[in-house]
Amino acid sequence: MKKSLLFALCLSTLLGNAHAQSNAAIKNYPDKQIRMVIPFPPGGATDVIGRIMAQELSKSLNQQVVPDNRGGDSGNIGADMVAKSPADGYTLLMGALTSHAINTGLNKDNIKYNLEKDFTPVGVVGVVPLVFVVNPSVPVNNMKEFIAYAKANPGKLTFASSGAGAPQRLAMEMFRAQLGLDLLHVPYKGSGPAMTDLVGGQVLSMSETVPAALPFIQTGKLRALAVTTAKRISQLPDVPTVTEATGMPNFDVVSMFGILAPAGTPKPIIDKLNADLKVILQRPDVQERMLGAGVYVNYLTPADSAKRIHRELTMWDKVIKDSNIKAD
Repeated sequence: MKKSLLFALCLSTLLGNAHAQSNAAIKNYPDKQIRMVIPFPPGGATDVIGRIMAQELSKSLNQQVVPDNRGGDSGNIGADMVAKSPADGYTLLMGALTSHAINTGLNKDNIKYNLEKDFTPVGVVGVVPLVFVVNPSVPVNNMKEFIAYAKANPGKLTFASSGAGAPQRLAMEMFRAQLGLDLLHVPYKGSGPAMTDLVGGQVLSMSETVPAALPFIQTGKLRALAVTTAKRISQLPDVPTVTEATGMPNFDVVSMFGILAPAGTPKPIIDKLNADLKVILQRPDVQERMLGAGVYVNYLTPADSAKRIHRELTMWDKVIKDSNIKAD
């Protein structure tokens, strides 16, 4: 009996000490270097955003946040590594959330992580809009004329894409499916070759990121018909949204980026990181640096970020199934 009481007392003391240590660790967070895993090679949008966020969080947290590029398998290697990391706030993922959601729909059997169950959102930080563009040889000046021309010429109007899992491809598939358009898909291995042929007139239309398309729009080599965001954007203020141009309700398709932590990361740590993000993203100099990479600041709370991730997963899974899209 005495041994049982002694064991219970020791166990209670140990648990109490562990709880106290855990609370202290959360209260003192961060007390060591934080790793920001960027699941793509240096140079792309995810890398640029991740490095801006790491630099600014280093200042606000008074602790070094180190970018760590772990590219490969369309971002899945880095994401899986973070999903399996300790849930202590010291390993974060700079997620290309739209790409991760599409990968989930395209490669269900090969993805080793669950975007909702294995992560806790810290916060969405920005989006890259898309724009529908046509070669100037296409005799249309706006989206209504494009739709009418496509319906009058079924199967003759081509559109380029940069890969099966690219948001550009899926946005076009969603658009043509909702409007019942018969467009001919021409796949490319990357945006560069697709844009070259679009400008050259070998293909006639495309949905592309604003940063990639903007120089060609500004020089008249491509004609912009609509942006895919819910509201007009500052870089193309005279170009209507898809909803404005077509009447299609709630058309809001972007490449979305945000920071994730492993599932189970304590809420006070998530809240602290998100509060810092909110302040950082309100600064004009940060917004300017983000826009320089074609990224529009779009701050969301952890709860709203979780809702948006769920929307992305549901939306893209439907598009992939309805259009019978297979992984490259």
